[in-house]
Amino acid sequence: MSQEKEITIYDIARLLGISASTVSRGLQNHPAVNIKTRQLIADTARKLGYRSNNFATSLRKQKTGTIGAIIHELHSEFVISALAGIEKITNAAGYDLIIGHSSETMAKEIANAHNLFNKRVDGLIASLAYDTTDLQHFEPFFRKKIPVVFFDRVEESDNGIQIVIDNFKAAYDATVHLIQQKCTRIAHSTANLQRNVYSERLKGYRQALQNYGLPYTPEWTFVNDQSREAIRDMVHRIVAMDPRPDAIFLTNDFCAAVSIQVFRELGLRIPQDIAVVGFNNDTISQLMEPQITTINYPGNEIGEIAAKCLIDQLNNPAEANLHRRIVIDSGLIIRSSTLRTGRPGGPAAEGPSLAHFS
Repeated sequence: MSQEKEITIYDIARLLGISASTVSRGLQNHPAVNIKTRQLIADTARKLGYRSNNFATSLRKQKTGTIGAIIHELHSEFVISALAGIEKITNAAGYDLIIGHSSETMAKEIANAHNLFNKRVDGLIASLAYDTTDLQHFEPFFRKKIPVVFFDRVEESDNGIQIVIDNFKAAYDATVHLIQQKCTRIAHSTANLQRNVYSERLKGYRQALQNYGLPYTPEWTFVNDQSREAIRDMVHRIVAMDPRPDAIFLTNDFCAAVSIQVFRELGLRIPQDIAVVGFNNDTISQLMEPQITTINYPGNEIGEIAAKCLIDQLNNPAEANLHRRIVIDSGLIIRSSTLRTGRPGGPAAEGPSLAHFS
């Protein structure tokens, strides 16, 4: 079977009895071509199966009309909502989105970065993998003045915009809330501490303990891969401790939900025996019984802001990769998984001021 001939603007022009340049302008919705002719050209192109030659257009304009996004996890509600925000803004600006998934490994992140660079994306939005140690693989973008925006998981750099929340303050507020609920033995479950989100939350947790005169107990800080199996193992270890922690602050809601499930399997009541705080305000935090106290992490808003920052740089190339950090508001959402005293209490309304620690 012979391959069907590719339709060109010359075929459309010949059929309609107009010039190829008029067809070209009409397909680009140029106002120099009257609206009826534009519609006729578009209808004819669709019927004939015409495909625009984006590659040739890209070479001519030195732009591909594409934006790359590298994300670390496809099963995260936060990442999915951030991607929705990114897609909304990039689509409205006329860009296509190419998504690379690092599967939480630096090796795949490097491969994604090289692939997107070679695809000549006009800009890049990225959230770093679990084990990423440096930004060397983003250097080709920086050198070419291709704008890069990092969100959520970031690394210190002189290049690129960073979109984050104040993880230190969020963790501080969560821990203070537990203290206000008369918890005195507070554990913390976290992940790879070379990632900013986890290291800053640990610092906020420790600062709250210090400010309120509670000792930091290293055995009550659990660093793991945040898998269901790791959380089950952690809960069993906590239940076997003497003295046993009476509260735990976890760095995502999935882990908080798993821990509640296992604590209850082992006969503990939530929050009477152990209070639980999660992070992200994922849907599961409201579906659990009891509902989970958590930190609001507005993924959609963060994605939209990241994309707007990138589009702004594309429209103003002189500003590409000028370093700045944008901090998005978050807040503690108090629910029944922590309410031991029968009153919410402000997250940092009492006790020492946080101002000199920020």
